[in-house]
Amino acid sequence: MDNEQLEGVERDTMDFDVVIVGAGPSGLAAACRLMQQANEAGQELSVCVVEKGSEVGAHILSGAVFEPRALNELFPDWAERGAPLKTPATRDEVHLLKDAQTSQKLPSALVPKSMHNTGGDITRYVISAGNLCRWLAEQAETLGVEVFPGFAAQDAIVEDDVVKGILIGDMGVDADGQPKDSYMPGMELRAKYTLFAEGSRGHLGKRLIQRFQLDAECDPQHYGIGLKELWDIPADKYEPGLVLHGSGWPLGKHAHGGWFLYHGDDQQAVVGLIMDLSYQNPWLSPFDEFQRMKHHPVLKQYLEGGTRVAYGARAVTKGGLNCLPKMTFPGGLLIGCDAGTLNFAKIKGLHTAMKSGLVAAEAVFGALAAGDEGGSELTAFTDEWRSCWAYRELEESASFGPAIHKYGTVLGGAYNYVDQLIGGKLPRVHDTTPDHAALKPAAECEKIDYPKPDGKLSFDKPSSVFLSNTNHEENQPCHLKLADADLPIRDNLPTYAEPAQRYCPAGVYEVVEGDDGKPQFQINFQNCVHCKTCDIKDPAQNITWVAPEGGGGPNYPNM
Repeated sequence: MDNEQLEGVERDTMDFDVVIVGAGPSGLAAACRLMQQANEAGQELSVCVVEKGSEVGAHILSGAVFEPRALNELFPDWAERGAPLKTPATRDEVHLLKDAQTSQKLPSALVPKSMHNTGGDITRYVISAGNLCRWLAEQAETLGVEVFPGFAAQDAIVEDDVVKGILIGDMGVDADGQPKDSYMPGMELRAKYTLFAEGSRGHLGKRLIQRFQLDAECDPQHYGIGLKELWDIPADKYEPGLVLHGSGWPLGKHAHGGWFLYHGDDQQAVVGLIMDLSYQNPWLSPFDEFQRMKHHPVLKQYLEGGTRVAYGARAVTKGGLNCLPKMTFPGGLLIGCDAGTLNFAKIKGLHTAMKSGLVAAEAVFGALAAGDEGGSELTAFTDEWRSCWAYRELEESASFGPAIHKYGTVLGGAYNYVDQLIGGKLPRVHDTTPDHAALKPAAECEKIDYPKPDGKLSFDKPSSVFLSNTNHEENQPCHLKLADADLPIRDNLPTYAEPAQRYCPAGVYEVVEGDDGKPQFQINFQNCVHCKTCDIKDPAQNITWVAPEGGGGPNYPNM
């Protein structure tokens, strides 16, 4: 594949049976299950997990109300092992925000069954997904997995159309691409099988999908942007296990999406917005929509008097079954949100990502135990994946997102209510317009004037990025690559008012006045929280996100 590192450098090589890219729920579940099988069979197996974050969990961002179905399969004794599932969901509400002041609470009977988080035979928990991953990494290491945080997979090693492993990114390269005194060449990690579990819009997953044409028989993938804050809230407003969801204002006029507010551990609440990246108005700013949303009385009542302690943003792969690519290719698998296994109808992806990792581990171990020397296409994975409960979940909700895109929040919601009531048997709805192609010219859209943040409930981007603990070594190559450096000012600015300066939730992109008095496109890559929105939403697909030096990016606590 495309090698973006220094040429002619001698690189060390390490060999493993399995290399896993990404220490998220799917990758760590796969690692744990691989070693469980090996230990049960008395077989030697070498498994390595590489993670670009400074530590496991540093880049993990999710709601999250967690359904522990896959965890029950992986570690039935997770409670005794100290898994960070402490706060069961106890009360569930869904609200439609009509305008800035009014709302309607939906009767439970009218809420699609996929959005119910209490009752039934499975207890769900309000958790930190980052802390779950930290715990899973501990279990993996205890089982014998090697976990390497701070190492970014920069490229896949592909030989004769077979994936043979990954190339770790070089460290200590300056902004001009030249080695500094601290230069360390990246290693080759070679494997019989490589699992790609990078999360939403993984940069290697994107290349593999293109190279092996894994999306030849599915709809274009669809994404959302998820923004989240962690708050310390007053004791008299804290109700452990309270789960609120809603939609409507302020997005009803401009875009589709929904919000969440959960009361988790230690007198903390998480609040967030997930907004479809299929929106049309280039004047829209997801960050500013999120900030003003918190002023609605339904949310304000819990946050007022509290303190915001963390902020982050991340793309969400939400296309569902219609957009799920082929997940196998010679020498490897695409799993979790790298492929798009999230069940958006449930607003949950951790359990399905983990299940994809478990199925992947069983397919890989089965092949290796039978004497496979690697490099095959694991068709056994496809058969097992399509027969498991996670795939059936995706089947039942395949039309959820497309129906909302096509019919709107109210009519689409009604369609989904009926469809789920009868087990997903209504005619399948599709959305074949890629998210980046949905933008309309700025001249055709209403300009949006956002209120100034008050510093109590709403905030600006700089102070928010500060709370994400984002850091990149400044003297390194910019990891946000422009195919055409002139396009943002030449094309995007006159046509779309250069939407990157608004869709980015971290202030990475700006249009500034140059010394000659003309507009210039400025990239503040140090601010990047690795959300991947620019890679998805740029109307010309001119921006490509690649991995910066390992250890760079956000450092999320308890997110």
